[in-house]
Order: sequence, then C-alpha cells, then structure tokens
Amino acid sequence: MKGLIFTYLLTYGGAIASLLEPYVGLLIYVCFALLSPESMWFWSVPAGNYSRIVAVAMLTGWAAHGFGKWNFGRASLPVYALIAWFGWGVVSALLAPNQEIAWTWVEGKFKIVLPFVMGMTIIRSTRQLRQIAWVIVGTLGYVAYDLNISYWAGFNRLVLMKYAGMDNNTFSTAMVAGTAAAYFLGISETVMWRRWLAFVCAALMFHVPMFTDSRGGMIGLMVVGIMAFVLTTKQPKHYFAFALAVIIALRLAGPGVWARFETIFAPEDQRDDSAESRLILWGQCRECMMLEPIFGIGPRHFPKYAAASGLWDKSEKEAHSLWLQTGAELGFPGMIFLSTFYGGIVIRMWQLRRSTDPDDAWSRDMAGLVLTSIVGFAVTASFVTVEGVEPPYYIAMLGAGLLKLKSMRSATQEPEWSAGRSAPAPVSGAAC
Repeated sequence: MKGLIFTYLLTYGGAIASLLEPYVGLLIYVCFALLSPESMWFWSVPAGNYSRIVAVAMLTGWAAHGFGKWNFGRASLPVYALIAWFGWGVVSALLAPNQEIAWTWVEGKFKIVLPFVMGMTIIRSTRQLRQIAWVIVGTLGYVAYDLNISYWAGFNRLVLMKYAGMDNNTFSTAMVAGTAAAYFLGISETVMWRRWLAFVCAALMFHVPMFTDSRGGMIGLMVVGIMAFVLTTKQPKHYFAFALAVIIALRLAGPGVWARFETIFAPEDQRDDSAESRLILWGQCRECMMLEPIFGIGPRHFPKYAAASGLWDKSEKEAHSLWLQTGAELGFPGMIFLSTFYGGIVIRMWQLRRSTDPDDAWSRDMAGLVLTSIVGFAVTASFVTVEGVEPPYYIAMLGAGLLKLKSMRSATQEPEWSAGRSAPAPVSGAAC
C-alpha cells in the first residue's frame, strides 16, 4: 500500500507541480524511469501511465516557460549527437522491413531523448545537478536494496523474474553505472549522513551483478574500481573510502562469483556456450554492417536476422553488444552518433577532472562521477545489448549539464578592463 500511495502522490502531485516548474517533473520522471513502480510493487501498483502523466504535464510546463534555454555551450557536441542518433534511427525505421517493431524502438527512445533535451534546456544551477544525482543514486540504491533483501531471503528475484523486463545482464549495466555514481557522490558530500548513505547505496548496487552472475557486470565493476582508484583525490579520507569499498567488495564476492568470473578468460577449447555464442553473434553484426552500412537493417531487427540465419533453431537472439548491435541496426552513422554522444561526455569530463582550480573541487567530483559511470557502462554494454537501460542517459545528462554551467560561468567572467575600463598599458620594454 505504501508503494501505491507513493506512486499516486508523485504522479498526480508531481503533474500539478510540473505545470508551474517543469524541473520538478524532470526529477519525478527520472525517478519513475529508474524505479518502475509497477515492477517494484507489482502486488499493489496496477499497470498505468504514471510516467506518461508526469511527462505530459512536464512538457506542458516546459512549453509554457518558452522551452528553456537552448545554449548548450561545451555540451553542444554530445547533445546534438544524441539528437542525430535518434533522428538516424527514425530514418532507419522508415526504411525497415518490419515497421511495427521499428517504431516501437522509436517510441521507446523518444521517451528518453526528449526528457534529456528538455532537461538540458532547464538546468541552471549546480544545486539542480546535485539533486538529479541524488535522485539517480537514491532510486537505484533503493531498487538494489530490494533485490538484495529478496536474495538474502532465498529468492533471487532478478534471475527468476527479471526486473522491469530486464534480465540479470541487462540490469547489471544500470548497477555498474549506479555504483560509480554513488561512490563519487559520497566522496563529494560534506554532510556525513549523506556521505554514508551514498556509500551504502554503492555497496548494495555493487552486490547485484555478483549474486546474479553477470560476467559483463563483473568486468564493468572491475573497471569502475580501477578508475575510482586512479581518479580519487589524494587525501587520507578518500583513500579510506576506497579501501572500505575494496574490503566490502572482497567480502561480497564469494567462491561462486570468482568461479563465474574466471570463465571469461578461459581458452577457446574451454569456453562455455554463452561465451561462444557471443562471438558468433558479433560476427553476424559485422555481416549486417557490411550488408547495410548506411541505414542498417532496421531498429530492433537484429534478433530477426539472427533467427533467420538458422544458427539458433529459429530463436531470436540479441547481439550481446550495444555498440555492434547499434551498428547492425542503424548502420555505421548510427553507431558513430551514439559513440560520439558518450565519448564526447567522457573526453570533456576527463578534461574537467584534471582541473587544478582549488575552487572547482565539486566540479571535479562530478566529472569523476560521470566519467567513471559512463566508462563502466560502456565496458559492460560491450557484452550485453542495453538500448533500453536509462541510467546512463541521465548520468550523461549530469555531465552535459555540468559542461553547460561551466560555459555559462565562463561567458560571464569578462576581463577586468571590459567593464568600462581601458586595457592596461604594456609594461615598459616589453615586446610588442
């Protein structure tokens, strides 16, 4: 019953608030996208259009406020790359053999891209970025908590029932990205209870790929751990936090986890069927890219292609690689646009992370959060198709929002003599 009350309050109360302040609607929309109330409280929350109700009110409020500010500054490249990726997908859908499944893909991505773009036009402060970060971490942390409770009670819910239609491998990508986000959010926090809450969320999310035996998730967590160590500010409190995370990780990783992880590096003659099938599927993706290099074979069409090949007893198979399946379905341009979206964020975050400005510590922490999350996600997504997993898009929005705010601040910082003063005269004897 608590879940039902929570869902209704956020849906209808949030819809009203969104008409006046669309940013409120964005927070609730992100929460619902990551939580999926119908899946979390499936016994009490009936299927409904909760996110759609909030979205309609949010977009109405956005329109009433003039559609925000479209000056993205340093974030322009990734933002327009995302728009181009979606637009290329629409063109590919128009040319696709199966229009029904192609337009299902378009509808699903529209629900992600439009809120992302809207969010970029209304984000105007670092306080809002912190709030979005906490919505992401808090929501994913709560889902991880529920899955952990179920697991320790003897029912591995994610493996036996899936969650919001996602299996263990797909959902692990969200947990990898969330683990990195929670760790760096904890590092950036100055309030002690919030810091420890973020670390607890990180531990809960870290454990999910382990008890679901997701090898891609395990590799992603390893990459996140290495990057966190490299990027952690060299202060005793940060080393302590990292050491604590390592101790917890080693404690949670039991013999079964290590046995599963070791199969990743097994020689060719000892690979299991799952590992061997991935290599075959990746080869089929390359076949599709050579067959239709520009527009691809159509959104969500690779499973049909795999089934028609006759290698899988006519059963449909995902490619188990987001990047290769994107190339197969949307062609080389589609893969390039999506890679540019994430890659542009990663490069800019790396540059921000290297800043030495003593007044820019919070921006460096946020850059570390986004950088580590997206790289961890990118590695995990190389072993599983995760087009519908939403946390990486909203974590990328944090990075793009940070770039936008940095651009706005740079634009307002003019040289001292520009405010009605003449430029200082050259020093005597200086070279002209």
